[in-house]
Amino acid sequence: MFAYAKSPSIPMTTEASFYSRRRMLKQSASLFGLAAFGPMLNMFSVPERPGYRIGVCDWSIGKGGDITALTFAQKLGLDGVMVSLGSVKDNMHLRQKEVQEAYLSASRKSGVQISSLAIGEMNNVPYKSSPLAEEWVKDSIDVAKALGCKVILLAFFNNGDLRGDEAGIKEVIRRLKKVAPKAEKAGVILGIESWLSAKEHLKIIEAIGSPNVRVYFDVANSHQMGHDIYSEMALLGTKYICEVHLKENGALLGKGVIDFKRVKKVLDHIGYQGWVIMEGGIPPGATVADAYASNTAYIRSVFSL
Repeated sequence: MFAYAKSPSIPMTTEASFYSRRRMLKQSASLFGLAAFGPMLNMFSVPERPGYRIGVCDWSIGKGGDITALTFAQKLGLDGVMVSLGSVKDNMHLRQKEVQEAYLSASRKSGVQISSLAIGEMNNVPYKSSPLAEEWVKDSIDVAKALGCKVILLAFFNNGDLRGDEAGIKEVIRRLKKVAPKAEKAGVILGIESWLSAKEHLKIIEAIGSPNVRVYFDVANSHQMGHDIYSEMALLGTKYICEVHLKENGALLGKGVIDFKRVKKVLDHIGYQGWVIMEGGIPPGATVADAYASNTAYIRSVFSL
């Protein structure tokens, strides 16, 4: 059974104490008629934390590489969609200008943002060995820039698995070092998603030496590998986490093994302000529409607090 670690410590200074201090200062300013003192009160206010933007992976709603994922997300009341670059079959169609323009038009019409980009096909055509996958990653930076999104998920599962593959890891580092300057120039983050632990990811990222190569953190993947997902997130922090998958395998979000309220507390604590993207979360026998109506309502209830 998975044993949860203690939650990261939360600073003892509370929002209430700040507001109490502010009220006291306002009363003093009023009492002594110090009009000039008013602006100084801002020093003691607590800035409002922006709410999390919530999205979904296009493949999780049965629309991988399908532009109608945006209108589906609109019906769910979501903020964004993580879209697939494409597949081998369509030659990574988002590299085509006309496809990009169609997605941008659909985004404007629906009011749903393209939150990020994913190259899931790298699970079948591994980046560690395929020249084709290397080309996809290089081209995806231009696509992300054209679509106005900042994060590209690089998948390392199945054929692309890095566990126990020192030669594969070495080649991934070599290739990412080569493409990282292009990502830096474009202001785009390449996010590694794999079965590796936080420490193993950090070794790769430190070897690459670019602030634009980070970790795409998936809570369910980390849990499945037996890692303490809460301490893993705290260890990586906002310096290394570029985006987060809120995922559950074989159950609705909030009905499985992941404590999403605790996930949010950790993300709040480390100061994360990026997208949270739903993935998985469909129990046996459930329809996509019903499952994601429930998933969206639950994640909104947790992450809008």
